[in-house]
Formats: sequence, C-alpha cells, structure tokens
Amino acid sequence: MSKTLHPSAEFEELLQLASVWVEEQERIVLRDGIPLNNSQLHHACLVGVAHPERVRVLNIAQIPIPEHPALRALCDSTKAITPRTIALSARYGILIRTDHWCERELVVHELAHTSQYERMGGVRPFLQQYMQECVTFGYPHGPMEQEAIAIAAKICGSNDIR
Repeated sequence: MSKTLHPSAEFEELLQLASVWVEEQERIVLRDGIPLNNSQLHHACLVGVAHPERVRVLNIAQIPIPEHPALRALCDSTKAITPRTIALSARYGILIRTDHWCERELVVHELAHTSQYERMGGVRPFLQQYMQECVTFGYPHGPMEQEAIAIAAKICGSNDIR
C-alpha cells in the first residue's frame, strides 16, 4: 500500500476522533482493569515501559471498534481494528480478548506499544505516527507494529504472535 495521509483537515479530524476514542478506552481499562502481575511488571521493564505501575489490563469478550463512521472506515480500510482483533493498547490501558487472555507474547507486544506511547509523548503523537504507518504500509507492516512484534519475539522467543 502506498497511500499517505497528509497533514490535512481530514487527517486532523481523524486524528482528533481517534485520540478521543483511545483516551476513552484507556479510562475504561484504568477503571475496570487489573494491575500487571509480577511477571508482567518484569516484562514491562524489559520492554522499556517507564511507568509499569500505571498499566492495567482488561479481559474483554470483543475488542471495541470505533462507532464514528469516518474512524470506523479508517479501521476497516487499514485493518488496524477489526472483529478479529485480539488485543489493543490504549496507552496504559490494555484490552485483551478473553480467548487470548493468558498469552504472554500478546501482553509483551501490547506493552511494547505502551512504551511507544510514552516515548512519543502521549496518545496524540503516538496515533499520528501509527495511523500514518497503517495507511502508508498497511497493518501490520508499519515500523511501529513491526517493532512491537520484534520485541515480543525477542523477549518471548516466538516468531509471530498474530
């Protein structure tokens, strides 16, 4: 895929919608989720999460998909969030589908995204880069997604979690 989202009014609107949606998902997980266990805290440190004590995980039947039509269309076109999505990092809130709840590699992968949120300075800067990569390279081929896959493989000794 060779499309590019340019800094346009349309991209800014999508970025704002996505930021609000991710921040809402994070609030839900921080309210209803559970803290990382000792093993997960260790993995968060290995991944480079600066504040692992802030992370919560939530066991959920289905990963939510944004309801706003434009944001949903972006998710559909990039395949970044679909009904088959098994986990999602909303900065310090990690949602994991019930049927994948005990997968260590998946948690490490999502913790790598948490570290990226921190490194990039928050939800909006993370999403600006991540959304651009999803459009430009296609999910899961963007550099940020590939970094999370590589970190999980290195720490957990697997080749692919998805």
